[in-house]
Amino acid sequence: MPKDIDRVPVPDMFCHAVYGATHVINQAYAPMLKRLGLTYPQYITMLTLDEANGLTVGQVSEKLKMKTSTVTPLLKRLEALGYLVRQRQKHDERKVLVSLTDAGRRSLREAPEITACMISKTGLSEDELMHLVDLLHRLTENLASE
Repeated sequence: MPKDIDRVPVPDMFCHAVYGATHVINQAYAPMLKRLGLTYPQYITMLTLDEANGLTVGQVSEKLKMKTSTVTPLLKRLEALGYLVRQRQKHDERKVLVSLTDAGRRSLREAPEITACMISKTGLSEDELMHLVDLLHRLTENLASE
């Protein structure tokens, strides 16, 4: 990276690299998720619920690093597809509990194949991918703490 950070060309900016990678990752996922009738945000939401079913909307938002106002419509669409249910908690009606349905779990049967395909498409070794994931988590934490 050039020492004069005021004059970093756009292609060399870390934010541009992350943005570009995010864009092509979404494009690479699209054909595989189309078979499932899901968008990438819907897919990662369902994977999150598959890992820890019975989360509040706030917990789902936190795990996905998305605002509740973004997650709520996403959850409503998944509920309309029959993939999850949302229920107000009886002891605290402000909280809505989200759980996958059997249909939601069935729709994720291809998830391991999709993950394996995406890993293969990266052309990176397992160590390189794990290092990248670690760096991205650190980047996220550092920027979120500002």
